[in-house]
Order: sequence, then structure tokens, then C-alpha cells
Amino acid sequence: MFSNFLIGLREGLEAALVVGIIVAYLVRSDRRDRLVAVWVGVAVAIAISLGVGALLTFTSRSLSFTAQETFGGVMSIIAVAFVTWMVFWMRSTSHALRDELHGKIETALNMGAGALAVASLIAVGREGLETALFLWPTIQSADSASAPVGAVLGLVTAVVIGYLIYRRSVKLNLAKFFRYTGIGLIVVAAGVLAYGIHDLQEADILPGINSIAFDVSQQVPPSSWYGTLLKGTVNFQGRTTWLQLVAWAAYLVPVMVLFLRPQRRTAADAAPSASLAASR
Repeated sequence: MFSNFLIGLREGLEAALVVGIIVAYLVRSDRRDRLVAVWVGVAVAIAISLGVGALLTFTSRSLSFTAQETFGGVMSIIAVAFVTWMVFWMRSTSHALRDELHGKIETALNMGAGALAVASLIAVGREGLETALFLWPTIQSADSASAPVGAVLGLVTAVVIGYLIYRRSVKLNLAKFFRYTGIGLIVVAAGVLAYGIHDLQEADILPGINSIAFDVSQQVPPSSWYGTLLKGTVNFQGRTTWLQLVAWAAYLVPVMVLFLRPQRRTAADAAPSASLAASR
């Protein structure tokens, strides 16, 4: 539940910030007549994201066991690739997000309401698709009814924070927020990758299903509160194969080192504020 809450919060806040910046720009430039186009684009993006989530769920249920494991493993790896790209992209662009969006909004306004709706759809739809792709394997691996609840709570929290940001009721250092949530998502992604590797091993696509690195399932029962906590936060599996362990470490260590490496700031990047003032 916690890992899905983190995913929903992170992705939801990114989308909420984008929408807030677009709406604020239109209001301040006295172009309120274009707000309908923005909300149309947002609504379509949400519908597409929900449709992708439903498609993934229904597709996997109609497959055989081997095909389900293969599908789940492949989707887990794709989700890890997407979330890794997203984490590094936001790390590099959070400082200049406002200026980048303002330029795109102005271009869309010159092209008409349809272009603005498409711009909103793409901006929000990208976050929605990433959310659907990453939530699906984490919910599948959690095997708990509370997993989707965590994602919903995260999204609702993100919407509330986004609204407060728009109303300037709170201040938040976006660079620090995306840094800390990025660290959490990298840890979650490492667990999703290990889970995907296990799926592919069960499908006989990857070897080593019986080559066990450690088995603490007796000491850390999956049904215990601490077993559930570890499973839900870092996708910990009491019985882990060597291939899973190697994949987990090979992803987590270098990606975390690269993410925490000091980032070079150009003069252009340093100008915009990294705080919630970016939404003004």
C-alpha cells in the first residue's frame, strides 16, 4: 500500500503541477476561454490511463499461467524502464518546468483551442500512462486488496497538494521533493524488477528458479505484519533466487549512485525557482 501511495503521490503531483501551471498561465494572461480545452485534454488523458490499466488487467487474466508469468515479467521490466527514465527526467527539468511549459502553452494558444487540448492531453497523459504501467506490476506483486487503495490515496493527496500549490496556500521545495521521492521510487523499482525476473523464471524463460540465494520465509512469514510491510514497501521476497538478487543489486546500486550524484546546473537552469513558486 505504501509503495503504491508513493507512486500515486509522485506521478499525481507531477500531473497536478503541470495542470496548475497551465491554468495559472491562462488565467493571468486573461485567456479563461481556453480553460475548457485544458479540462477536455485532462479528462481524455485520465480516460486513456484508466483504459490502459484495465487493458493490462483483463489481458493478463485471459492468458494461461505461463503466458501470465511472461506478460507480468515483461511488463514489470518495461515499468522499471519507464519509471527510471521519469525519475531522471524530472531530476533534470524540475528547475525549469515552468518556463518550459509556458513556451509550449503560448505555441498551443497561437494554434487554437484544439492544440491546447492536445498539449494538456500529452502532458497529463504521459504521467497517467507511466502511473498505469508502474502501478500494475506493483499491485500484482502485492497480492493485497489494499494495494489499489494506496494508489488512490496517493493520487487524491497529490490533487489536494496541487490545488493548494495553485492557491499558494503551501510552499514546497520541488527539487527536494522529487529527489526524496525519486530515491523511494528507485528502491521500489528494484523490487519490481526482481519480481519481474521471478515471473520470467516461473515461465521458464530465464533459468535458475531453483537456485536460491536465501530463504527466510519461515523467519519472515509473508502473512506477518512485518512481512507484509517489507513486501509492500520494497517488494521483499523471503525466498529469493540468485538471479533475482543479482538483478536487484545490479539495478539499485548504479542507478542510485547516478541519481544521487551532484547535478550540474547551468545559468539557465538556476534562474527559475525550484520551489512551489514554479507553479505561479
